[in-house]
Amino acid sequence: MAMMGGNLSRWTISYFAVAIAWLLAAEVLMVVGFGAPSADVASPDTLVLVHVVCIGWLSMALCGALFQFVPVLIAKPLFSERWTLPALLLLNAGLMALLAGFLALGGRIPWSVSLLPVGAIVLVAGFAAVSINLGLTLWRARPLPAPARFVAVGVACVCATAAIGTVFALARSGRIAEPLGADALASGVSIHAIAGLGGWLTLTAMGVSYRLLAMFMLAPDADARKIRATLLAGAGTMAIAIAGGVFAVVAEGGIDAVLALAAVAGLMTLGLYGRDVIALFRGRKRRSLELNIRMTVLSLVSLAAVVLLGGLLAATGSFVRHIGAFAFLVAFGWLSGLILAKLYKIVAFLTWLEVYGPVMGRTATPRVQDLVVERRASKWFFIYFLAVWAATAMLLVDATLAFRTAALAMTIATAGIVHELARARRLLDVAGALRLPAGAIAPRLMSSRT
Repeated sequence: MAMMGGNLSRWTISYFAVAIAWLLAAEVLMVVGFGAPSADVASPDTLVLVHVVCIGWLSMALCGALFQFVPVLIAKPLFSERWTLPALLLLNAGLMALLAGFLALGGRIPWSVSLLPVGAIVLVAGFAAVSINLGLTLWRARPLPAPARFVAVGVACVCATAAIGTVFALARSGRIAEPLGADALASGVSIHAIAGLGGWLTLTAMGVSYRLLAMFMLAPDADARKIRATLLAGAGTMAIAIAGGVFAVVAEGGIDAVLALAAVAGLMTLGLYGRDVIALFRGRKRRSLELNIRMTVLSLVSLAAVVLLGGLLAATGSFVRHIGAFAFLVAFGWLSGLILAKLYKIVAFLTWLEVYGPVMGRTATPRVQDLVVERRASKWFFIYFLAVWAATAMLLVDATLAFRTAALAMTIATAGIVHELARARRLLDVAGALRLPAGAIAPRLMSSRT
């Protein structure tokens, strides 16, 4: 079944389902007070929470989306569909071992901290399967269109993130000496976080968003020259932060200057990206915005708030003190908000392609919009974003109990969004005979048939 240069990826829906399960788990952990802000930001409990969010939720969802939409970006099929399920299994097995290692490190379970390097190695294998699959897919499509180049940079960043994380896992488990002392290790954690949140997750999401926004708004593709300028700024930011940061750590000096320079380059990247997104909105043919686009706007508002908050914290010298609030807004306001907004459309879109694509033209079929009820779903998205913004504010004023209350609202809203996604997948809102016309086959809830 063709889809603008690629087939439906059988396991993309499975990646989304697993990712959502990890998101709900992370939100429940925050509600019960596990990890920051109830614990120190460097504690094993907080490391559990951070990796559940960044690997279990954000990375898993992004990998599923890339397996489906990288072929769309380059009009070429995925290098190997058969690699996608083993990668999913490796990523989850590695994450669970890593989390068990963190729990052992904190004395939560009577197991060995040797699980840390085991988890890291299995995760590296999973991300290697993802990276090689996507890398070979992109390699065969050279020269790459501008949005696909963001993905290439993101894949390079996830490799760097995994490599640095493995060093930390080996150090924390005592397998190797902690590199260059505690101060250097703390600096390395900053580089690890920037490579993951900034390079792998943000740059990749930006690249995919160029295509999805144009597709779902019926807008002309953004100016390739302008996208290349944004990409150059983003790649430069990552080069400064990762290569420059590692060099500074090894040389035992200058890391603050490197991070400051990376921050300036990062601000430039986000400014250029904002310019590109505004051009897409202005050039759209679909004047009435669907719910997924309206919620994408709220995620972009969160990204603008990230820039503003980071600037204010840096100007007042309180960035380190409030790093948790800043990272929370990045992870849940910008990245999670964008992914949830896109999932609302993507799940319906892929379900429509799977069920109705084969019979289109031979019988009456519903529209993609008929698989969802936007008015009913909109309240959950609004509650989610309001709760994220409230939780960020509570972190800034150290109101832990109020933060947990806001996290509860986030959890309820997420559950509401998931319910809407499941309804779309099960075709429950498609009216009458249009639901399953002759020749159409009902989709599986957790995977695609093709």
